[in-house]
Amino acid sequence: MAAEQARAILEAAPGHAQARLFLGIAQRRSGDVAAALATLAALARVAPGNVDVVFEYGITLAEAGRGDQARAALSEATRLRPGHAEAWRALGDQHALAGDSEAADAAYALQIRASVTEPALLQAATALGENKLAVAEGLLRAYLKEKPADAAAIRMFAEVAARLGRYGDAENLLARCLEIAPGFVAARNNYASVLHRANKSEAALVQIDQLLARDPRNPGMRNLKAAVLARIGQFEGAIELYSSVLADYPNQPKAWMSYGHTLKTVGRLADSITAYRTAIEQAPQLGEVWWSLANLKTFRFTDADVAAMQGQLARDDISDEDRFHLDFALGKAFEDAKAYEQSFAHYAKANALRRQSVRYDAADLTEHVARSKAFFTPAFFADRVGQGCAARDPIFVVGLPRAGSTLIEQILSSHSQVEGTTELPDIIWTANRIGERKLRSERSQYPEAMAELSADEIAALGQAYLDSTRIQRQTGRPLFIDKMPNNFQHVGLIATILPDAKIIDARRHPMGGCFAGFKQHFARGQNFSYSLEDIGRYYADYVELMAHYDRVLPGRVHRVFYEDMVADSETQIRALLDYCGLPFEAACLSFHETERAVRTPSSEQVRQPIYTAGVELWQHYDKWLGPLRATLGSVLDSYPAVPFDE
Repeated sequence: MAAEQARAILEAAPGHAQARLFLGIAQRRSGDVAAALATLAALARVAPGNVDVVFEYGITLAEAGRGDQARAALSEATRLRPGHAEAWRALGDQHALAGDSEAADAAYALQIRASVTEPALLQAATALGENKLAVAEGLLRAYLKEKPADAAAIRMFAEVAARLGRYGDAENLLARCLEIAPGFVAARNNYASVLHRANKSEAALVQIDQLLARDPRNPGMRNLKAAVLARIGQFEGAIELYSSVLADYPNQPKAWMSYGHTLKTVGRLADSITAYRTAIEQAPQLGEVWWSLANLKTFRFTDADVAAMQGQLARDDISDEDRFHLDFALGKAFEDAKAYEQSFAHYAKANALRRQSVRYDAADLTEHVARSKAFFTPAFFADRVGQGCAARDPIFVVGLPRAGSTLIEQILSSHSQVEGTTELPDIIWTANRIGERKLRSERSQYPEAMAELSADEIAALGQAYLDSTRIQRQTGRPLFIDKMPNNFQHVGLIATILPDAKIIDARRHPMGGCFAGFKQHFARGQNFSYSLEDIGRYYADYVELMAHYDRVLPGRVHRVFYEDMVADSETQIRALLDYCGLPFEAACLSFHETERAVRTPSSEQVRQPIYTAGVELWQHYDKWLGPLRATLGSVLDSYPAVPFDE
């Protein structure tokens, strides 16, 4: 009806700009996006400074899937009217869809500033928009003392907490905000994102589904739901969602990349390569997608690919993130070509640049090892015999990344009683909760705080772990694998709260294992890997701590040496099954034929027979690995024996 009325006005007054705008809006809302684009594009040409026209044109471009043009138009709308809250929100949505979380956060912060009129809140919102988080926090604390039920202020305070990495506080604040104002859509959007970041996937899905019930075509929420489904192992649902989003919004290189990741995980290698190639066509400077191809491990770059990556590196307008991803990818390309000097040069550049952006102090792990050795004594475990949760469901695989843990997982998950999952963060979260550290600068009380836990509390922690990981279990098999490698730091905790769980230490030659980590870019969580000295010290600390547990919990941990698994796989596999209390099944020997999702960089390698090529690869790079050799010291000289004494 609105379109009819607008056309009638335009028949009488063809140059009537407001009627033409209403016609474009009506066409878009009626689902005729192509007609709306034609109407609004013509209007934008004759009224370039009309913010309402520019905003509506940007919204329509977004619905048409033309993300770059939509972002440009919406940016222009915010320039014309800096207080245009809806334009800032829409711009944030488009940045989020494009995978630019930093730009999205900035736009959402400016939306908040544009949405408030209360002077005190406006001041806090301005500080938030300028990323002056301490100032914003102080202003909001004072304001909420006076008006504790102001939903807008609570949402803003939650944004501050999330930016500071205090996701638990952000989660609680947003839950309170939605109690006060259940229809506050922007707060519910924030709540869904915070729950996803906190790995609370079931709770995140509840919020996402509420938002999608209101706006079923919302690409940001569909994208987020796909990411959540992929995280909990529901890959077919994730693939279907990514496919539908990309059908509606095809010009989204980061969405194509996420789609490629999910396809790779389920073993659809050719389809994943096609998705990555599509992302590269749309954004050839996107280093992460080049690295995603390299990270397939079995993929080989062409000469044209190498030239294209070198061309992107020669630019001076790409981000550091794109640059180090390109260097990692070129390191792999030259490694495959056996041009080891060029390969190492790229790996070294990539790691040096990545190291600048991470916060890591090797002394923290050294201190943790010393404290753990002092605390987890034979007497500690003797006093707690019979305590903990008696379930034997979990099989923990620990060690360093790239040491063969995915191979062990693939072998065990080929058994009819064992399910493979992924690298689960739940033990690390348990340790963090025990330590009660609110800020990074504070000293954690873990592990010493475990001395105060009652038998009931210890059992509850074990049960809480089982409850929180249940969403990852899809097959109903009685046993499951948690292959978070960093859990070696928490063997004492695992042995206390889950005394019947199995723990497998995946170990590899120090030079081979450390160099494999050095040439791998990890999305998160392995900040020690970007320096030869850091990774060497990390390996030495790991060996020392595991040697301690060998002494205080003899026989509790089963060790698998990667080189032995490669040399005599059947003997090692039978010993592994015996340790886990599992009867032998021939499928474990032909593990590469097992069809399952594999969510780590070794996903393509473990779909082949035992991978031998990496065992001695580091020797081709030995002349450049002096800092690693020096840092490892006696650990290297004595491998595979343990050189530490109490």
